[in-house]
Amino acid sequence: MQPIRNVLVVGGGTAGWLAAGFLARTLGTAGGGIAVTLVESKEIGIIGVGEGTFPSIRGTLSILGIDEGRFIRECNATFKQGVRFNHWVRPPGTPGADHYFHPFSQPSQRPGGPELLPYWLMGAAGPDVPFAAAATMQKHVADMRHGPKRTTDADFMGPLNYAYHFDAGAFAALLAAHAQTLGVRRIEATVDQVKLGASGAIAAVVTREAGELAADLYIDCTGFRARLIGEALGSPFRNINDTLFVDRALAMQVPYDRLDAPIPSYTISTAHEAGWTWDIGLHERRGIGYVYSSRHTNDDRADQLLRQYIGPASDGREPRMLKLNVGYRETQWKKNCVAIGLSGGFLEPLESSGIGLIEAATYLVSYLFPYDGNLAPAAKLFNGQMKARYERIVDFVKMHYCLSQRTDNAFWIENAHASTIPESLREQLSMWRSRPPHRLDFVTDIEMYPPSSWQYVLYGMEFPTQQLAHRAALPDLAAAQREFQTIAQLSHHALADLPAHRALVEHYRARGTRAAQPARRLYV
Repeated sequence: MQPIRNVLVVGGGTAGWLAAGFLARTLGTAGGGIAVTLVESKEIGIIGVGEGTFPSIRGTLSILGIDEGRFIRECNATFKQGVRFNHWVRPPGTPGADHYFHPFSQPSQRPGGPELLPYWLMGAAGPDVPFAAAATMQKHVADMRHGPKRTTDADFMGPLNYAYHFDAGAFAALLAAHAQTLGVRRIEATVDQVKLGASGAIAAVVTREAGELAADLYIDCTGFRARLIGEALGSPFRNINDTLFVDRALAMQVPYDRLDAPIPSYTISTAHEAGWTWDIGLHERRGIGYVYSSRHTNDDRADQLLRQYIGPASDGREPRMLKLNVGYRETQWKKNCVAIGLSGGFLEPLESSGIGLIEAATYLVSYLFPYDGNLAPAAKLFNGQMKARYERIVDFVKMHYCLSQRTDNAFWIENAHASTIPESLREQLSMWRSRPPHRLDFVTDIEMYPPSSWQYVLYGMEFPTQQLAHRAALPDLAAAQREFQTIAQLSHHALADLPAHRALVEHYRARGTRAAQPARRLYV
């Protein structure tokens, strides 16, 4: 058994450079630890389907040592406080709420205080108050287009939980530049062949410009092609288009109407006849795309709908077509090869799981790293956790679709049919009809989305939970009512403390690499 001394990352982009940089940082590459090399081809571009992230990205950037101001400036980044879902429950023009919000901040719960969700279900927050608005101030702050933090807060800290929107190409370039300062060796070359050894493991990759490159562990970041894990090692791909239907996307970049236009600090997801549009505000432009099912509409109609959504700004611009291979490999670590990014799987851009899955896979490789070369136990643990994580994300994303009340298109009707809903999700929904979700319904180490995210979406989609517990089991009604009132009051006070979102972004762009001040008290 040969100790691992060097790692070869095949493929660049966000997946490749994030993996290479994180491994170099945590494995001590610059100080003489495990050698990390990345080989990438100039001929292969960056797909960059999504420009949104989940709050875990802040921890990743911090570990990598990337300054928040530099990230925002170089990646044209803005802050993301959650996702606004327009027309997911019912079609436009139908009586009832036209949107709901999935904030990133947890529901308020003071030490010793009651959990608010059961009391919200009792009506303690008042009539017609959405759970996201009742349990956290983030919806009000985001609706008023204020940011999640103050200019005096430390990097990656703030009173409200947040992630980012950014330019995917610029982010990959930043990661590439920074990873090389951490000791990653970069080789520009095109991989033409993958050689296997007698054991069936990868022996080397053969490149057009640099000849054979050999390593002890290979990281496959070659995108949907999966040059190593799929083509060479034959790890099968599980397509899940019987559960998640979208398999196409049309994407377009459009400018703001004016340079000082307010920037929403959330992704705007609007449901349409056969899919949904994303609308992401960056510093200088909007990224807009229509994600749809080719079984329920055609490309011409999709182009028409995207242009209708964008309006005159789409005139003279051609969208980029993306064919999405929705699914994942149940074995993402095979022999001496680990798939990270699109080579391991892709679950559509709803709720921004793509980069989160790259982070999860990278963390696992880094912290389970088999220094002694005993790969099988680490691979078994990695595969089990990644498979479970994909399954849970599939359930979470499907929940958005299957709870819709829309019947205006076969796309929505079929999404609500029991045959398209995973059994694991059906079982949870059946339990939640008589009680709200609890943290014990979730296994923290394999969940990307915390219990609160499930709660926000579940009740944003107007799921009917009939609490069967006797009211005597909920004795803190008065305390819960006071907390709901406090949150409503603080929501208005926060606007005086938190800057407008565009002003916050401009501050960080101007700040450069100046050190931020220590964080002040966080809101509840």
